[in-house]
Amino acid sequence: MLRRLYAWTMRLTASRHAALALAALAFAESSFFPIPPDVLLAPMILTRPERVWRYAAICAAASVVGGVAGYAIGYALAPVGHWLLAATGFPGAEVSLRAAFAHWGVGVILLQGLLPIPYKLLTITSGLAHFTLWKFVAASTVVRSARFFGVAAVVRRFGPTVLPIVERRLALVAGAAAVLIIVAFIAVRLLH
Repeated sequence: MLRRLYAWTMRLTASRHAALALAALAFAESSFFPIPPDVLLAPMILTRPERVWRYAAICAAASVVGGVAGYAIGYALAPVGHWLLAATGFPGAEVSLRAAFAHWGVGVILLQGLLPIPYKLLTITSGLAHFTLWKFVAASTVVRSARFFGVAAVVRRFGPTVLPIVERRLALVAGAAAVLIIVAFIAVRLLH
């Protein structure tokens, strides 16, 4: 099954719908979906390295627009925002973020946007906390651009040498990635 999913992803990255799929995934991940767009961004860069910066820009822009949707969920649809936070394992997260916003302001978005904390957690709680929208958009633009352009630069530089290893040891790489995600999740839970 893992090989089929990998093959499907690689076919998608080479299709004419790749940029649209990347934008949709980046948008969804910022507001309600649990899978980060990096899983599509990296193979797209490996498939079409001449489009590296275009793909990073698409990913960053769609992520910020999705972040505004997440903000709107928290701001205007508070019960839905609370439900999404509880469903993703972060019930009541807006309480600590409100305090952090009061103390550090936009720095919270800049810091947490780079950490392995689900971005949707930040977007929804920013809306729940009624953080200033234009500051949220500005900080999100900076931090999401830094993240995706950074990922793009790393994949562009090191990806071609790593790809054959990933393809030969797909199960091992997927297992290691799963362990890293679980460790990051536990660390985030302990910090909150």
